Amino acid sequence: IREPKTTALIFSSGKMVCTGAKSEADSETAARKYAKTIKKLGFDVKFKEFTIQNIVGSASVNFAINLEVLQNQHGKFCTFDPEIFPGLIYRMVQPKIVLLIFCSGKVVLTGAKKREQL
Repeated sequence: IREPKTTALIFSSGKMVCTGAKSEADSETAARKYAKTIKKLGFDVKFKEFTIQNIVGSASVNFAINLEVLQNQHGKFCTFDPEIFPGLIYRMVQPKIVLLIFCSGKVVLTGAKKREQL
């Protein structure tokens, strides 16, 4: 749908995954709109069990990051192989989220269930 701008994957099990929303409220609004559209097509639709599964965030620290040094100091939590992927993958324990850290200073955070985890 165009507003909020999202995409939905709808499965034969009746489950739906909604991606692209900018907030939790937009995600639920979009999911309800998709359900309404499917209902208009003649399907028996019941909107229930709405949950947030993954929140993605991005940031810039506005300075370059030496990924080799970061890996040497935090090797237990990191994976870095620039021939395969240009970013360092940092797996936090608590909260259990993953950071993709790039030498440009850009950071992508994924895996959060709640906004507070970011």
